[in-house]
Amino acid sequence: MRPQTCDGSLDLARARANNLPRMTALSLPDAARKGADARKPLAAWLACVAVLLLAMIMLGGLTRLTQSGLSITEWRPVTGAIPPLSAAEWAQEFAKYQKIPEYRYVNAGMTLEGFKTIYWWEWSHRLLGRLIGFVFLLPMLFFAATGRVERARIPRLAFLFLLGGAQGALGWFMVKSGLSVRTDVSQYRLAAHLVMGFAIFGAVLWTLFDLVRPPADYTANAGAARGKALLFIGILVLQIMMGAFVAGLDAGWSYNTWPLMDGGLFPDNPGVLPPWYAHLFDNRGVVQFLHRMLAYLVLGLGFWLWLDAKKRLGPDAPAARSAALLLGFVAAQVMLGIMTLLAVVPLPLAAAHQLTAALLFGAALYHAHGLFARPAGTAEA
Repeated sequence: MRPQTCDGSLDLARARANNLPRMTALSLPDAARKGADARKPLAAWLACVAVLLLAMIMLGGLTRLTQSGLSITEWRPVTGAIPPLSAAEWAQEFAKYQKIPEYRYVNAGMTLEGFKTIYWWEWSHRLLGRLIGFVFLLPMLFFAATGRVERARIPRLAFLFLLGGAQGALGWFMVKSGLSVRTDVSQYRLAAHLVMGFAIFGAVLWTLFDLVRPPADYTANAGAARGKALLFIGILVLQIMMGAFVAGLDAGWSYNTWPLMDGGLFPDNPGVLPPWYAHLFDNRGVVQFLHRMLAYLVLGLGFWLWLDAKKRLGPDAPAARSAALLLGFVAAQVMLGIMTLLAVVPLPLAAAHQLTAALLFGAALYHAHGLFARPAGTAEA
């Protein structure tokens, strides 16, 4: 190996050979530091967006749990940001709600004050969605116009914004399913809405991890660990989807015993719903049973990921530490799920259960990111 000369001539020769500007060894840390400083505003922005998305997932769950999602019967993306401001406007909104099946068959006799309570939940949920759109779009345009974001990232960011708009439209599509015949929204549309929300949250987190994770967190030659991380994420997304079916069918209010379901492993007399696949998504007992079984599977897979990373890489390896974090969230989520079921779905526990699901999803992505992605500022092998 040729020694480095004091005047940087070796750097100059290499730079000329590769048509690169001269850069001395002393300037390399400075360049990396400068790149990290340039990424800080982007990282701070995406962190704010991620926190708002987490709040959106929480507020959406609370809106569902308080049976408030059908209180606003129109989709007005712009003018809907302004709530009723007079007694006449409140009376008009209440009259619209009184025309849908939920009022006639579930909330008949509800007072105007009771309507205001559920209205504010849904209005806050929609307002937060609008706020997230502005918080995402305006900084993105500023960063792109001033050259503070790499061109390669702009298409991904633009796609995320469009995906957020599609999520709003999907939310209205979900609400619309409960305005004419049903007394609640379609559990299928609810599941699609929730999964897309988690997908947007995950994409923002992944982009944030690209910006902030140090090179030491990257696990080279991860091999089979990548497949295991993907398997865990896939099963976790399936479990989140089944959680939406549990919520959509109010299945958490039935079979409130554990570990058995009212004394049996399977729900008693679940009935037969043609076609056969409707049994998996339309039957309360079957849906809750599948949600329970998937929880055990997620717990087992989380333990497996941690043991494998610890054995292959050592207990102090970044992947082993992220797997331990993931396993901690899995255990907390399972315990919260059991407590929520036994207590017959009280609002605080149910909200905590949904929050922990989002944090667990973030931990799973963090673990996978260290196995798949190379953090910003590192050289390609």
